Amino acid sequence: MLGVFKNGLVSPPKELNSPSATNQPPAAAANNQNPLQSFLSYHNNNVSSMSFGNDASLAYAHSSDSFLPTQRLFSSVDDIHCLFLGSLNNLCALNKQYGLNKGANESMFVIQAYKTLRDRGPYPAHSVLKDLEGSFGFVGNDGRVMLFWGISADGSVVISDNLEVIKNSCSKSFAPFPTGCLYHTGGELKSFEHPKNKMKAISRVDSEGAMCGATFKVDIYAKTKSMPGLEVKLIGLGANKLDSILTFF
Repeated sequence: MLGVFKNGLVSPPKELNSPSATNQPPAAAANNQNPLQSFLSYHNNNVSSMSFGNDASLAYAHSSDSFLPTQRLFSSVDDIHCLFLGSLNNLCALNKQYGLNKGANESMFVIQAYKTLRDRGPYPAHSVLKDLEGSFGFVGNDGRVMLFWGISADGSVVISDNLEVIKNSCSKSFAPFPTGCLYHTGGELKSFEHPKNKMKAISRVDSEGAMCGATFKVDIYAKTKSMPGLEVKLIGLGANKLDSILTFF
């Protein structure tokens, strides 16, 4: 799965950018691969992709690939688009709750949930997310699934489950998508489990001793405003739920 959002459309945390990136010579920056082209190459072009002008691109590799054990889905309804990895254990109950037919898949449910929040709100995002059970991750545009995110050479935000694509596109300016969080176009990283707390950046050094994009964790001492509704466009989310514990990546 891949989502690329151009600089200016979203405002990523500045700490995600590696300090070494600002000192990178132009020649080295030019060697960073285009995220979409890197994704296509990695999966031998067995990929479906969609671009929205020059602002955003979504792509997913077909699950027929032998090395892709996780279900991959793509849906588009009323100009809302969703890529979904994994599965929801309580999908039937959720479809019934939101008035969807029994054949609706996970990506179709996410779109309907988004439309409900957008059109019938304001409701905080976690009012829907708390009901999701399963192992999954998704990216939308208007598991245990491990997601990574980073900033490419042109300033685009790149989100993918493919670490090699992230490395090739973002050099050192990347990190694992933080546990327990969702990110949206308002430029805020929010914790689902602690929505009233701010997130703080933690410096990260790789095995070569180079500074990389920061990871993030909940600051238990710093409070923020209440969780916003989805009047903004949802960008990245990943999750895993076991028993009564819901964790996002």
